[in-house]
Amino acid sequence: MFKIGVVGCGAIGAEICKAIDEGSMNIELYAIYDRNDEHTASVKIKLKNMNPQILDIAEMAQHVDLIVEAASQMAVPEVALTALNAGCDVMIMSIGAFADEKLRDTIFGLAKEKACKVYLPSGAIVGLDGLKSAMSAEVYSITLTTQKPPLGLAGAPYIIQNNIDLDKITSRTVIFEGTANEAVKAFPANVNVAASLSIAGIGFERTKVRIVADPVLTTNVHEISVEGEFGKFNTKVENVPSPTNPKTSYLAALSAIATIKKIANPVQIGT
Repeated sequence: MFKIGVVGCGAIGAEICKAIDEGSMNIELYAIYDRNDEHTASVKIKLKNMNPQILDIAEMAQHVDLIVEAASQMAVPEVALTALNAGCDVMIMSIGAFADEKLRDTIFGLAKEKACKVYLPSGAIVGLDGLKSAMSAEVYSITLTTQKPPLGLAGAPYIIQNNIDLDKITSRTVIFEGTANEAVKAFPANVNVAASLSIAGIGFERTKVRIVADPVLTTNVHEISVEGEFGKFNTKVENVPSPTNPKTSYLAALSAIATIKKIANPVQIGT
């Protein structure tokens, strides 16, 4: 049976564990890990069918076929490098870490050297299949507009550094405009989708990002506009926030679950 280890037992990690525990994927949740013992305990007590071990990343990599990183951008180097050096495939949810070109090149290069896979789920957006197709020819521009309730941006480095009082935002307000490279550093918990677009598309410096705070919203909205030789397309998704973390869209967890199902499934659908 295909064995999985999950690093990070927060909102996304807990949803992944729950889905595997339901047993519909013929996958074993072999191990979990989180630096916060309360998070691992919370996940374990909610599982009905599986009893994963609590293992550190190095030990986990010796026993599983795939490690899923669902912790944070800061955890990505340790998780990815440890897994790949052990010959273990890895899935990265905190894709914003790859704005660091040196880290990106190191991890992708090591995966090639070790003949391992690095999986980057679509996350909270739609349209990456179309973008990957479009990239077979020339793509001229990619723009991401992310709109969230002000609370969904709380704690972001950009908000803190610029002393933005989110409680005083009473109407739709553009908080940030810049490159994807700037956005993933300014809002690391909010715009991993910008990193996904950049890697699949024309890069971090050419991908444009606009972040909007709107107190009227009850969902996280991501709009993508792509233009190229193929023509143009626009996508819009209105995501329900995760019940346990308003900074994270529920679709991000579902994207990870869908990717795991795809890995385990002999039939592959879509680009």
